[in-house]
Formats: sequence, structure tokens, C-alpha cells
Amino acid sequence: MLNTEHANFPRAGFFRRLGAAVYDSLLAVAVYMVSGAVGFGIFYGLTASGLAGMNGFEHVSDALNGTPIYHGIYQLWLVLCVGTFYALFWSKGGQTLGMRAWRLKIQHPNGQNLSMITAYARIVWSLLGIGNLWILINGNKLALQDSMTRSEVVVLSKEANQMRNWHGA
Repeated sequence: MLNTEHANFPRAGFFRRLGAAVYDSLLAVAVYMVSGAVGFGIFYGLTASGLAGMNGFEHVSDALNGTPIYHGIYQLWLVLCVGTFYALFWSKGGQTLGMRAWRLKIQHPNGQNLSMITAYARIVWSLLGIGNLWILINGNKLALQDSMTRSEVVVLSKEANQMRNWHGA
């Protein structure tokens, strides 16, 4: 089902996106910390039960950081948790909390929400935020991740941002 009622909002510029990114970075740090604690707890449980070896290390944290395979899996876990935080918000309602504060929404040009796969693709194509610099080069207010995923970030009206009139469908 397409949400064409709200497909014609103006595209967001670089500085508005930057403001939302600053807000969202605080949330991303919180997600990173919680997922880090959960990941460490899982690893601690695996070492305590003998399912994961200590590899000659005395402390669990040393084994986690000093063993490349453990460390790689742990880093992948953290990246997936933070990435999933963004992908879920973008695919379910088009807004993270920072975007809501700045009245921004990610959508396809026809107003449709992104799929989870498209949301993950946006994360990859954003190049850790560097893709937003593309807005400063071209005149159509599309970042690299917007162009590569056929999506856009729009500025919502105050009424649409209140969620009473906008259902995110």
C-alpha cells in the first residue's frame, strides 16, 4: 500500500540531516553500550560453560579482545545491533527519534516506507555518514545513500510529524 498523501514534502538539506544525526548518535551510543554488555555477557557465559576457550588468557575480556575470531564476531555483533536500530526505525515509520525531533522522514519518492533490506542498504551506502556530503555537491538534496537506494529524506510539516495525521504506512 502506497502512502501518496505525504509523498510531496520537500527534501531535507545537509544541515538539517546533520542535526538529526547528532541526536541519533547519542542513541546509537546507548544501543552500542547495551549490545556490548549483552554480547560480553553471552561470551562470559560461553567461556564459563566451556563452550568457548580462554586461549591462554586469564581474564574473559582479554580472551575476547585478544582472540581475533572472538573479537571479530563481537565487533560484527555490535555493528549489527546498531545497524538494526536504524533499519527498524527507518522501515517501520521512516523516522528515528532524532529525525522526529528535526521533522525528517526517510521514504521512497512515492511515500512508501523502506523495506528492511533497503534500510540496511542505506546503512552500507552511507559510508558511515560520509555519503551525506554528496548533498553539498549535487543540487537535488540527495545523499549517496538516497541515490543508491531510490529513497529520500523529506522535511515533514508539524502536523504530519505529530503522527496523528501521518500513519507511516
